[in-house]
Amino acid sequence: MDKFLKVSRLIKRREVAKELCEASFVLCNGKVAKPSTEVVPGDELCLTLGRHVLTVKVLGVSPYANKETASGLYDIMEDRVQERSDIYA
Repeated sequence: MDKFLKVSRLIKRREVAKELCEASFVLCNGKVAKPSTEVVPGDELCLTLGRHVLTVKVLGVSPYANKETASGLYDIMEDRVQERSDIYA
């Protein structure tokens, strides 16, 4: 999971991706994802980054990707910003 988030450039650094997984801010198919969770095409990932919630569908998995091909590994399904009152509910 943490490597996919870094390779796909959804998260800039792998260590940050690992910390987000350990803090339960990453869901894979509705379940809390660990940094070691296996990512396969078809998985739905939900990332909570502060007030920003990003839901993506995994289209492919690669051990590495350049800037041009990284965005082809996923499709953004939902991109929203939570209201402050929603965060603490």
